[in-house]
Amino acid sequence: MKIVMSAASGFIGTALVPALRADGHEVVRLVRRETRAGDEVRWDPARHELDPAQLSGADAVIHLSGANIGDRRWTASFKRTLVDSRVDSTETIAAAIAAADAPPPVLISASGINYYGDCGDRLVDESTPAGSGFFAELCRKWEDATEAAQQAGTRVVRLRSAPVYGPGGGLLKPLRLLFKLGAGGRLGSGQQYMPWISLRDQLDVIKFLLTSAGISGPVNLVGPEPATNADFTKALAAEVHRPAVLPVPGFALRAVAGELADEGILASVRAVPAVLLEHGYTFHDPDIRSALRWALA
Repeated sequence: MKIVMSAASGFIGTALVPALRADGHEVVRLVRRETRAGDEVRWDPARHELDPAQLSGADAVIHLSGANIGDRRWTASFKRTLVDSRVDSTETIAAAIAAADAPPPVLISASGINYYGDCGDRLVDESTPAGSGFFAELCRKWEDATEAAQQAGTRVVRLRSAPVYGPGGGLLKPLRLLFKLGAGGRLGSGQQYMPWISLRDQLDVIKFLLTSAGISGPVNLVGPEPATNADFTKALAAEVHRPAVLPVPGFALRAVAGELADEGILASVRAVPAVLLEHGYTFHDPDIRSALRWALA
């Protein structure tokens, strides 16, 4: 397959590109700078610029772009950046697909598991409607931005992804250091459900979806066994062989992280991957302990 990909230099992209090439696929990377290699195509999502001819005839597009949610405190300006970086890039790709002479048959486009908002103990799957709050609204706009590609007849898969745990990057990198120093502990009450997925499952799910013609619409990229923050804390402490006895109260998290604390860190999303399980995907890491053991190995 010829696959066009955005965010190929990110945490997930740098693992996914070689995995796809190892399977024999041709990968074309979208870049925002001047091109330096034959497998690169320049685009400018902020200006909605992408030549449809660069997508015409491709077998798939994988779109993973978006500013990092945890880069800094959620000021009004940064919240605009979070929205624009996702909506503008997705609209640009969807419009280019729709304008292509031979539109790619499938678009796999990133979204977030916080689409469902703070759900408490309620179990949610892909049939659950959007929740409330900035994060949930961001995900809804992000997904709606794929509409032009869907109208053009492209199969659109919306990846409602949980935080990804893998070697060398992502959320686990700073947490591992913190716990190894003995400074880890539960966040807030620890009873909030904290969705997760291992990097190797994230990559294999994307490859699975490329050829799963019967799957379109939202797909939850989460491990099949939901874990609370207390579960995660216990598992990570066990894997790094350190105690985790320094809980961080909610008010302290809000003082440091502001709105991100309530919308992300303390919010509870008890989500399950119903679509993947229904279509026979088998997880490498079915529980949080397995995912952390692999990621830290």
